[in-house]
Amino acid sequence: MAIGDVFEVDVGGVSDTYYLDTGMYDTPEYGSLYIIDAPEPAIIDTGTGANYENTLTALDELGIAPEAVSYVVPTHVHLDQVGGAGFLADACENATVVCHERGAKHLVDPSRLWEGTKHAVGDQFQFYGEPNPVPAGRLQQVHDGSVLDLGDRVIEVHDAPGHAPHHAIFHSPSDDAVYTADAAGIYVPTLDEVHVTSPPPNFDFEQCIADVRTIRQIDPETLCYAHFGPVETGDRLAEYMSVLTDWVEAIAAKREELGDDEAVVEHFVAQTEMREVWGELKAEAEAAMNTRGVLRYLDQRGE
Repeated sequence: MAIGDVFEVDVGGVSDTYYLDTGMYDTPEYGSLYIIDAPEPAIIDTGTGANYENTLTALDELGIAPEAVSYVVPTHVHLDQVGGAGFLADACENATVVCHERGAKHLVDPSRLWEGTKHAVGDQFQFYGEPNPVPAGRLQQVHDGSVLDLGDRVIEVHDAPGHAPHHAIFHSPSDDAVYTADAAGIYVPTLDEVHVTSPPPNFDFEQCIADVRTIRQIDPETLCYAHFGPVETGDRLAEYMSVLTDWVEAIAAKREELGDDEAVVEHFVAQTEMREVWGELKAEAEAAMNTRGVLRYLDQRGE
């Protein structure tokens, strides 16, 4: 698989659904979005504003006219999931942009989101494009319990605020699938492993564990990861709970040992094993961002 490739989801009972390697961070097999070719077509997540053209190319390959798209659905308002929303709204003139009510204001005026991202993602910021605003009249705000009707299936919204307060997962009962966004971690296909995502400023460990339990209660056959791609659920949720717990405990222990947060960040950057998978820049920036997210969480918990 390469950047810009689009593939049918062939896991479990998912039908007429495709996933695109958006080219996020110029890193293959890191960021994906999903195109549901239903009577009311939907795009789940948008990638960054820097590579939205790949989505338009994918629609063309699938024979879906931009004006036929009914919904553009960012799972939350981090720019790797929502950065392309304004551009896709412009291109898909009849689409409603669906966003959790806690994040909707940042689509209408993305200026604070843009500035906050500069501080949160560090060296990765060079890969982002400044987002276009979404007209308020094109927005549909959703919350826990909301339902989208795509004509041949419905998509149910569940709050999952551990990653961020405006974060949600989307369940397609007829597909027996959950679009997990970041609630189930990052799936790395080349390693067949789940890795952590714990970015600042809102990572909340206890709530993340609760979000995984929400997915377990739904009990889907398939997890459609934003990072990266669809996979059978199997033991992935238990794996993520264990990996995430170990990660937070390791950072807390290293902070107690070193007594200096920048030294803690440097330690985990040096220890990352993802350079051969994502490249040095992405792997190190990801490790630094996720470490800082846990350190901030520990501060908020008074630890």
